[in-house]
Amino acid sequence: MTDVNLCYASVRALSELVSKKQVSPVEIIEAHLQRISETEPVLNSFITLLADEAQEAARRAEAMINRGNHLGPLHGIPVGLKDLFNTGGVKTTSGSRIFDNYVPIEDCTVASKFRAAGAILIGKLNMHQFAYGPTGENPDYGHMHNPWDPEKIAGGSSGGSGSAAASGQCTITMGSDTGGSVRIPSSFCGIVGLKPTYGLVSRNGLTPLSWCLDHPGPMVRTVEDAALTMNVISGFDPKDVASARVNIPDYTENLNKSIQGLRVGIVKEFFDAPLDAEVESIVRKAISHIESMGAEIHEVSMSMFEQSQAISGTILMCEAAAYHRELLKDHAEELYAPVRLRLESGLLITAADYLKAQQARALFNTSVNALYQTVDVLVGPSQPITAPTLLAQSVEINGTRVGTTAAVTQYSRPYNITGTPAITVPCGFSASGMPVGLQIAGKAFDESTVLQVAHAYESTTDWHLKHPDIAS
Repeated sequence: MTDVNLCYASVRALSELVSKKQVSPVEIIEAHLQRISETEPVLNSFITLLADEAQEAARRAEAMINRGNHLGPLHGIPVGLKDLFNTGGVKTTSGSRIFDNYVPIEDCTVASKFRAAGAILIGKLNMHQFAYGPTGENPDYGHMHNPWDPEKIAGGSSGGSGSAAASGQCTITMGSDTGGSVRIPSSFCGIVGLKPTYGLVSRNGLTPLSWCLDHPGPMVRTVEDAALTMNVISGFDPKDVASARVNIPDYTENLNKSIQGLRVGIVKEFFDAPLDAEVESIVRKAISHIESMGAEIHEVSMSMFEQSQAISGTILMCEAAAYHRELLKDHAEELYAPVRLRLESGLLITAADYLKAQQARALFNTSVNALYQTVDVLVGPSQPITAPTLLAQSVEINGTRVGTTAAVTQYSRPYNITGTPAITVPCGFSASGMPVGLQIAGKAFDESTVLQVAHAYESTTDWHLKHPDIAS
């Protein structure tokens, strides 16, 4: 295999090559480091690149495998973590120079699980400062760029994770999703991004943005890679007070099952909201494709969809301001101005307004949960637009001017409110060559069905096989 093939091979393909000793972890890491050197000057995906450490880890992995001790599908596979995942002995900045010298003494739970599985940490990935923004802007470490068009945003807040996975810099990346920060960059960069059920993946050792809305999740190039990653990172963690005690299945088990007769709900309000005509056409073709595979299509109504932005925004702003209160007091001048404004605005929201938002959230969740009495999954656009130009404050959708933040979070925030799983998979490209994503959401802890539908679509299309032509 060529280096580029190694960089774009799936976890399953790499794992089989490694287990058969046809390719070594050292070769895989060297190929990815070469890819990073070629593309990083344009993309700016990384805050900290761990080249020497990754090479040493690869040599250890190779020695283990040669002794007959192959740990599983992730052994020797390069992983990149958004730079709010604590990593023992490696700085964790949360996207801010304020923490440029902060070096945690131990791994977060997710990083620990990756290490136990034999995965190799290749670096810490760039992000919107403190994860507080959906566009991937960062004045401290440089803005993130979309590998399909570097003049466009990679999305945020996990922008570096999106660009790194899409460009072949990493096989697996991890992001965190509070209002869409896994799914937004995944959609814009043309990869698979899964927001798992709240409490399924531990948040221990992650810098929080909103305690009750944060979801760590994988950003990868295939649905199976997402499933294989979930097999490693899911599970109860006593160090996370919100961690759920549930049985963890093998998330790959149902991937190849037929979706014949599966009930797919199309949310009417998603298509009534501002939605680019070209994106709508591509998404509707994807839904028709799912129907052609035997799924039953039903139009449903998310009755409180129009309230979801206000519910999510109020809760997020309050909790973010509460967590970062001392930082705002001591380092306000060092914060990126839009992030500072959001934090300061959160301090102005009253306790009564926060409680009212939580009450509205309960009503919203009840209404969405009721939809699953009639359908198995909900499907619609991941984004109303393709990736906008970097630093654009607003976007035009079918002649209407919409704020960028409001536009790119309109379809993702509802599932942070419910805390239920949602995945984005590539489903086409615009005439200008930018990726379009299809979002599939499901019941709490029913990742298996969400992955099943996503894999059924992916396995009968070739959008996930297309890669950006990006080099320095």
